[in-house]
Amino acid sequence: VRWMMYWIVFALFMATETFTDLLISWFPFYYEVKMAFVVWLLSPYTRGASLLYRRFVHPTLARKEKDIDTFLIRTRERGYNTMLHFGKKGLNLAATAAVQAATKSQGALAGRLRSFSMQDLRSIPDES
Repeated sequence: VRWMMYWIVFALFMATETFTDLLISWFPFYYEVKMAFVVWLLSPYTRGASLLYRRFVHPTLARKEKDIDTFLIRTRERGYNTMLHFGKKGLNLAATAAVQAATKSQGALAGRLRSFSMQDLRSIPDES
């Protein structure tokens, strides 16, 4: 549980840091403070990640739980519908390609079959 709290807080930190880094990276000792913050999060003595998770992240997630569940259900349904749509489209393309390949090769197949007709076989001299 402790590592889960750390990784969730660290992921949120990295996500916000990606956008804010451009604005505040020019402050003196910015990188040193950022490093100290990560060590504070990670340290088993300070339990910084646990503190931030329990004080800020968990209450926010608990408040938004119904919205998150609704979003996940809607996303799952959309994903299922999208997979059906593209699956049908892919099967249609495969069927169309198979039919086109069959019609194009039909002439070559008919020519080969015609060369093995009874007339052609009769014209071959017997070896006996």
